[in-house]
Amino acid sequence: MTAIPDKRGRFGPFGGRYVPETLIPALDELTAVYQKARRDPKFRHELDYYLREYVGRPTPLYYAERLTKKLGGATIYLKREDLCHTGAHKINNTMGQVLLARRMKKPRVIAETGAGQHGVAVATVAAMFGLQCEVYMGTEDMERQALNVFRMRLLGTTVTGVNAGSRTLKDAISEAMRDWTTNVRTTHYILGSVLGAHPYPMMVRDFQAVIGREARKQIVRAHGKLPDYLVACVGGGSNAIGLFTAFLKDRRVKMVGVEAGGLGLSSGKHAARFASGSVGVLQGTMTYLLQDGDGQIQLTHSVSAGLDYAAVGPEHALYQERGRIAYTSVTDDEAIAAFDLLAQTEGIMPALESAHAVAHVVKFAPTLTRSQAVLVNLSGRGDKDVHQIARMKGVTI
Repeated sequence: MTAIPDKRGRFGPFGGRYVPETLIPALDELTAVYQKARRDPKFRHELDYYLREYVGRPTPLYYAERLTKKLGGATIYLKREDLCHTGAHKINNTMGQVLLARRMKKPRVIAETGAGQHGVAVATVAAMFGLQCEVYMGTEDMERQALNVFRMRLLGTTVTGVNAGSRTLKDAISEAMRDWTTNVRTTHYILGSVLGAHPYPMMVRDFQAVIGREARKQIVRAHGKLPDYLVACVGGGSNAIGLFTAFLKDRRVKMVGVEAGGLGLSSGKHAARFASGSVGVLQGTMTYLLQDGDGQIQLTHSVSAGLDYAAVGPEHALYQERGRIAYTSVTDDEAIAAFDLLAQTEGIMPALESAHAVAHVVKFAPTLTRSQAVLVNLSGRGDKDVHQIARMKGVTI
């Protein structure tokens, strides 16, 4: 495990706890339970068992031969988190947190979701362990991700639409936090990314770090050495930090996080926090976020619901300021083109979130040599996005 955050939940100047006093006891309880569990061999054995036998880990590291030849530069590998049960990396974290909820004897779990993959993962583990489950989702995202809404309901979960604000992920998180404040004695909030108040950014990172631990061993076997570049999309940032953590001490391994450029940075309709954001507090944590001069949260836009959020995880903010991780953005159009490219060269339809990472690789891989390796975290599969892409292309399914 990494040495950060500190005991106050600070990643340098970022992170911390900015929540109502009524939630402090719940956060203290969760911190104590998690700190004990992470040192408990029984807990780690139980988590490893379910990740292996239920989630399907380890996920493969795939040499994208045809994509490599098409782009004509670096050797490209894909970490296939899209092959996890439920179709994304999200279940790594939900499996860990549901085991904590059972330790705390909480019969009910709640969650927020944007793209719906986290919601599906929470609904899945709740069904698996017989817990009551409610997921909050912005009504804009419910329209974009109708398939995942139906999947959650099939799993026995109550999906509650949030019609406030931008009707997207930010508003779903706010509603979930209100629920937790009211029902804290019986309910555990399974937050889906490296966001929120301590211990969530640390805890979610630790549960997702399995991605990087596996990838580090796999790339050495496949390529004979560590990769030259790691690339991952960044919404809240859990799939990215899950991959990056295992390589942070390897200074020659360059890391790139790809944010949602939406309709272009100049349009103002995007979710590129590092490109035009500033430091502030949102939903429990201090980090980089999109806000106006008065500190009011700005509306965001992305073709991918999972990247459509005004803030980024505090650990990402720290590494951006230290220069350890570089952050860039790609537009909606570039992400959709990358979706098409990967589907037609490798027979793999990535989630639109993951397509942002692929889109960046399309730009820079041709500038490298074949001896250089680029490892892309394919954080989820694109089944959930097919209807949305069809509408954008004017196709009726």
